[in-house]
Formats: sequence, structure tokens, C-alpha cells
Amino acid sequence: MSVLYALEEIRNPVLDLIFSIITHLGEETLFMAVGLTVYWCVDKIEGYYLLAVGGLGALINNFLKMIFLIPRPWVIDPEFTIVESARAQAAGYSFPSGHTQSSVGLYGGIALWQKNKAVKAVCIILCVLIPFSRLYLGVHTPMDVGVSYIIAIILAVAGYFVFKKAENKTAILIPLLIGVVIFNIVYICFVCLNRFPESVYTENIAEYTGAVKNGFTLLGAVLGMTVSFYIDDRFIHFETKASLPIQIIKTIGGFALLLIAKELLKFPINAVLDADTWGSFLRYFITVAIAGGIWPMSFRFLSKGFRKKQ
Repeated sequence: MSVLYALEEIRNPVLDLIFSIITHLGEETLFMAVGLTVYWCVDKIEGYYLLAVGGLGALINNFLKMIFLIPRPWVIDPEFTIVESARAQAAGYSFPSGHTQSSVGLYGGIALWQKNKAVKAVCIILCVLIPFSRLYLGVHTPMDVGVSYIIAIILAVAGYFVFKKAENKTAILIPLLIGVVIFNIVYICFVCLNRFPESVYTENIAEYTGAVKNGFTLLGAVLGMTVSFYIDDRFIHFETKASLPIQIIKTIGGFALLLIAKELLKFPINAVLDADTWGSFLRYFITVAIAGGIWPMSFRFLSKGFRKKQ
């Protein structure tokens, strides 16, 4: 807590605003958005790499949160204050830091994969600033941030070597994806079957239900990614390269389709299945399968249609 109290002393409105903006660049949904954009428009294997590192990192992060059940700094020390604008994005248990995990996994992965020095530099800077923002805002301790940082770096480096090999031998990705699915199932069994302290089911019930939902959501996403890989590897073989107008259409159209599908699926699925468990699983499985396996089927026709108009 001594580090957090030292940072509390230097807070001011300008720094509060700057680090409140920076910290949003580490949100877990961002790695999905960036990963899909890279998958559609830049490099399929790199896209899989970023999504896999982000997804596995989120899974490990949730697992550790539910093992250790460590509360946020202001709960541990009621005299400590945080930057209030960060409170809404600081739900759940404190250890380890989800923002650090996703940001270092994402931007560290891009820095490893990309050869452009400017891109590398920006990503490395973000790998420093985003974790620091969690300390400055007072929502995590150095232990929360440090452990997540180490895990993210290990996953990014290990994943880099695996997925670089997959550029020439894509079949090696299937066992990897199956392994992540099995690990995800272990996590779901742990949070659903383990008997936690009574406080988890009373004053921390929101954190518990969120942990359960995250497990089913990630399972649906990973299985959706596995199906997408199979569909493309066997049938589609879509090209990521295209003219700038087509790349814009691919990206904007893809995210619009995903948002529409995600919302349209919510009512019928939740009417039949529990929204926090199998309902969440099915929604994300279908959504990710659409993103990775269905939407890319249109890319060839989009390119042909654009060339005809020209």
C-alpha cells in the first residue's frame, strides 16, 4: 500500500484525466476488437495469436481471482482513496489485474509480431503506461499488476513461437485450441463446484456470478474460434489483403454484423437458457463463429464487386 499512498500524493486533475483515458486502452474487449481486425485485414495467424493470448490470459486471470479472492485496495484499507472515475471499471476481485493482463498480452504480442519500429515503440510504451495507470488510479496493488505482467509476457512470448510455426503448419493449432477448451472446462468446474467462503455467495455475489459468466463466455468464444479455424482451413481460405475501401467495409461491416447478431440472439437464447451460463456460452459461440467463419465468406465477393464497379 505504500506505493499506492505515494501515488495518491501526486494526483491532480490533469493526471487523473490522462490516466483515466489511458486505462481504457487495456479493457478486455479491446483485444477481441483488435484481434478480429488483424484477422480480417492483416494476417490470419497473427489474429489467432492475439485472440488466443488474450483469451487464455483472461481465463488464467479469472482463475487466479477466484482462487485468492483478494479484495480491492480501498476495501483492504478504508482510509485509501481512488480516482472515482475508475471505480466503475474496477469491479470484482483485485488480484491479478485484468487490464494489465489484456493490455500487455495485446500490445506486447503486437510488438513481438510486427517488424515496424514505430508500431513496436508505441506498443511498448502502452505496455508500461496502462499497467502504471492501474496503480495511479488506485484500483490495483503492485502485486496485482506485477503478477499479471509476468503472466502476459510469458503467454505472449510462448504464443509467438507456437503461432510463428503455425504459419507453415496450421494443423498444430488444433491441439492448442483443444487444450484451451479443456482448461476452460476445468475453470468452469472449479467455480461452479468448489465451495467458497460464505462471503462469496453473499456480499460478493456479483463477483461470483461474473466469474461464472466469464467462464461460459470464454468457453463459447474459444469453441467459436476453433470452429472458425476449421471452416477457413478446410473450405474458405480467405485473403486478408484487399484495397483500402474493402478493408474498411470488412471491418465496419464485420463489427456491425457481430453487434446485431449478439443483440438479436440475446432474447431467444436467454428465454430458453440461463443468461449467465449456457445462454452466454451459446451467444458467444455463435457470434465468434460468425466473425471468424461466416463473415469471411463474403470477402471474395466484396472484392469482386468493388473491381466491377471500378
